[in-house]
Amino acid sequence: MIGLIVAILVFNFIAFRTNKLLSANQIVHIWTFSIALQTSFDMYMECKYQGYWYFKKEIEFLGLLPHLFLIPPVNIIFLNWFPYKAKRSKQIMYLAGFVIAILMYEVITLLPEPWGYFHYGWWGLWHTAIIDPLLLIILLRYYKWICRLEKTAVLNGK
Repeated sequence: MIGLIVAILVFNFIAFRTNKLLSANQIVHIWTFSIALQTSFDMYMECKYQGYWYFKKEIEFLGLLPHLFLIPPVNIIFLNWFPYKAKRSKQIMYLAGFVIAILMYEVITLLPEPWGYFHYGWWGLWHTAIIDPLLLIILLRYYKWICRLEKTAVLNGK
């Protein structure tokens, strides 16, 4: 539990302190989308397939903390630092580096309590290495879509 609380405080501090790109509207969209996407994915992985779980192998309120307060700021950090105007190769390197950072953090979450809070069933680190780039690309596409919608709304005066 200590590890989760520290992570929530650190990642939220970094996300909001270093944000130079995302508007409040975009942050709300990303936060809500992150909760919806992560909760939907985890509902199957945790409850139905028991691939992994937070804290205990059952549905509990503590398991909501990572969904509500940890994953959204990490996604905000990812989007805020993404090299949008760089070459595709640099964008791929950024994505790969971010996934490596997530994998390193996941290893820490697997430590025994009080620092760790995440547990594997049949899931392994290599599953995360495969799935996370896909989830981050979905997030990136969603963000670009929100930006297009905002631009269209401004142009149309709405």
